[in-house]
Amino acid sequence: MYTRLLKSPQQSAFVFGPRAVGKSTWARSRFPDATYYDLLDTSLYLDLSRDPNSLYREISARPRHSWIVIDEIQRAPALLNEIHRLIEDRQANVIMTGSSARKLRRGGVNLLGGRALTRTMFPLTSPELEYSLELDRTLQYGTLPEALNRANPTDYLRSYVETYLAQEVIAEALVRDVGRFARFLEVAARQNAQPTNITSIARDTGTNRKTVNTHFEILIDTLIGSWLTPWKLKSSNRQLHQSKFYFCDTGIVRGLSNRLPYPPAPEESGFLLETFIFHELRAYLSYSNLHYPLHYWRSYDGAEVDFVLESRDRYIGIEVKAAGRWSNKFNRGFNRLAALLPPQSAFDRIGVYTGSREERWDTVRLFPIVKFLKNLWGNELIQ
Repeated sequence: MYTRLLKSPQQSAFVFGPRAVGKSTWARSRFPDATYYDLLDTSLYLDLSRDPNSLYREISARPRHSWIVIDEIQRAPALLNEIHRLIEDRQANVIMTGSSARKLRRGGVNLLGGRALTRTMFPLTSPELEYSLELDRTLQYGTLPEALNRANPTDYLRSYVETYLAQEVIAEALVRDVGRFARFLEVAARQNAQPTNITSIARDTGTNRKTVNTHFEILIDTLIGSWLTPWKLKSSNRQLHQSKFYFCDTGIVRGLSNRLPYPPAPEESGFLLETFIFHELRAYLSYSNLHYPLHYWRSYDGAEVDFVLESRDRYIGIEVKAAGRWSNKFNRGFNRLAALLPPQSAFDRIGVYTGSREERWDTVRLFPIVKFLKNLWGNELIQ
């Protein structure tokens, strides 16, 4: 059992996260006395779908201020009206977990008008694993709880990908041509962590730009991935404007790209490591309630900083390299970006690599991966 970092809300909340990150386990452990509704239970789902008001009647028979957990809320958006009434009339506290926000965001349903917080759960993070990372395994299979618990997670991750296609896409009728969507997933996974070329993906999948954009929207809404947008400097016109797309877990990336049977190739490792660090940063900012926007920066001639953010009093750039030794050429993006920042700006330059020594390389603070993660989650790098 892993100790999850997501704090227990003190009021009603949506808790979103990709399928199988542990939302249900978290909800049951944090709210053991709550009335629990699992909408994956077909009988219960059908009963509540036929008569949403039955939820209100059942909970109204319980004491005021009761706690309720509704798992997979996206399956029955009509319940949100009844939940609204329960919060207003009975001061109920309702935890609603979901692995897809698409029906909730796009169906014109009642999102409770600010009466519920929104929280996100991620795959397991390094502090939840007590920093016991086997890097090669992490890059190959990711950090979904079930993948970590299996001696050979290949079959599980293949099943995960197939389950996603069947349950999140086909069952919700999100796409008409499942075959082309499956091809899109493979092509998109092979472009993971790279500037996304919509035109190229459309050509490779035999579809059009509008369809590709819709497919990416499905991945966002079903929490399978997220965009990293370029950091736009008003003073600079010569920078890349394409966003990067990151799948939510390295094991899922490899499952979708049909690479699970093989160890990560050298040309894969850099993007997989970058994906892993990206989600550690996202999880840290979310769980710490900082919510600083995260970006990347790249010039047209290829100078790049993998991650850029503005904290309260400084700019922070992070460059990630799957290399055992640091090189001056890795500092090119830092140097170019520093020249574009406002004069006298504080700019922290952080290098993360697979070597073993913590040191300062010119103006760059250089960290081995685990040391970087410990400093990150110890609130020593971003405040």
